[in-house]
Amino acid sequence: MYMELPKGIETRHGSSKDHMLMLLSNLYCQKQAGRLWNTYLVEKLCSIEFQPSLIDECVFFRDDVIFIVYVDDGIFLGPNDQSLTNVIREISAVGLDIEDQGHPADYVGVTITKHSNVCIEFTQRALIDAIINDVNIGNAYTKPVPAKATQQLHAYKGSPRFDECDFDFNYRSVTGKLNYLTQTSRSDLLFATHQVAKYSSNPRKEHGEVIVYIVRYLKKTRHLGLKFRPNESKGFECYCDADFAGNWNKDFAPHDPSTAKSRSGWVIFYARCPIIWAAKLQSQVALSTTEAEYIAMSMALSDVIPIMELMTEFRERNFKVICTQPQVYCKVFEDNSGALELARLPKLRPRTKHINICYHHFQEHERLGLIKILPISTDDQIADALTKPLAQNACCRHHKYLCGA
Repeated sequence: MYMELPKGIETRHGSSKDHMLMLLSNLYCQKQAGRLWNTYLVEKLCSIEFQPSLIDECVFFRDDVIFIVYVDDGIFLGPNDQSLTNVIREISAVGLDIEDQGHPADYVGVTITKHSNVCIEFTQRALIDAIINDVNIGNAYTKPVPAKATQQLHAYKGSPRFDECDFDFNYRSVTGKLNYLTQTSRSDLLFATHQVAKYSSNPRKEHGEVIVYIVRYLKKTRHLGLKFRPNESKGFECYCDADFAGNWNKDFAPHDPSTAKSRSGWVIFYARCPIIWAAKLQSQVALSTTEAEYIAMSMALSDVIPIMELMTEFRERNFKVICTQPQVYCKVFEDNSGALELARLPKLRPRTKHINICYHHFQEHERLGLIKILPISTDDQIADALTKPLAQNACCRHHKYLCGA
């Protein structure tokens, strides 16, 4: 790889513009920098007998120690402090510059609090305070829910642009902070944040008002976070739901074709602890409620199956894995009878034969009994809060379960 001579560097052999430098090692911010760093890290770890996971390239095993890497941060899991201290010394000895910060109290901006032997809480109050300060809502009244039950956002092409209004904050900056908060410790904000993030490229007055509404809810619920209370009688559970064309509006459709798309939402629990949650617009237009729900189920199981395989690898390496059957399996809760039948009985039907084959990927797991698909009432469907705005009672009930409270 070659690069131009940096500004201020001259050569004796003519103009600096006529010469290039050949790189002998990686430079920070190169496109392949992350991959080169990972290759270097794996080489060093393998030299002291760590083995990379076959499922997740960021997980490493050595005897009874697990090392999880997140870019250049990491967490060690082991039976006692002494074994972890010995491993850290060995890593330092092979040339990796590593700093031992003890038991995790703050990791990638998340405060980790251990209340007892059975409860751990993740919070991000510093980030919440930063968002509140950015939006500067002053003494405005707080809100009990993150989104109005009667409002679905659209492009609003005829409304004033965000930067032409009286808002005193950076739309993209606040949306980015909300998105990080949502992905790490506040799943209750997922639907509302997904709505405002969709229009980051061209926000309007209505979109800014929704951000202010979200922040007023944040101010009321600043103390909330994720609580983990493992229940060993529970294994994997996945709640998935879809809002069929819930954002459709004939007045906005000519300017925003995505209003015809359905929204998928799902949350995955392990031992009754929420570990993954997501809300996404589906990539294709569903033609029926059954199709929308089936696509949502397929998208959710795309997250579930790799984690099941990782848990199986843990068991094979003699780590304790909580499960309710000899094999690691998952319960999937779905509130649409058509999607349930389509998943359980994969036969050709006139109204569903057009569904893309990529959405049928989980049927072999269902046939083998590794995935069990069960019905659930709409009132008890937790993922409902990830696909649409709900009334206050339903919203608070689902949010409590989503956050592990």
